[in-house]
Amino acid sequence: MGDEINSKRKQDQQQNIQKRRPNKNYALKKRLPLRPKEGDNVIFITKKTNFKAQLDKCCDLLTKGEKDIILHGLGAAIQRCCNLALQVEALFAGTCQIEVNTGTVDLVDDLEPLTDDLEFGAQVRHSSSIHIRIFRTALLGAN
Repeated sequence: MGDEINSKRKQDQQQNIQKRRPNKNYALKKRLPLRPKEGDNVIFITKKTNFKAQLDKCCDLLTKGEKDIILHGLGAAIQRCCNLALQVEALFAGTCQIEVNTGTVDLVDDLEPLTDDLEFGAQVRHSSSIHIRIFRTALLGAN
């Protein structure tokens, strides 16, 4: 029974590896995702950036007079994006509200041939995304 489960897991892992790299003759190059909107109040959350730095940037924007900020997160950064939004809301003690939208983003990967006789290709994959808008409802110290 245990051997059947282990062999099933190995087969699943091999299939997942084959999905990511369709052929040993190609190298997979991931393109950067399209950015939905640019601006000073738009922040793209990643797993690599320091959380404290991202939190400070959000707080600075809101204290300097921005009416709202928009956080964007993809894939593994969704949890960090949610955590960041909740931390900002807690720091501003009820003067901010959060609006959340989720969705799916199409990501394109380039297939670069490792030999000269093959042609270039591309494949599309899907990734979960989150867009969080944090907006001020009242100013601190205002009556």
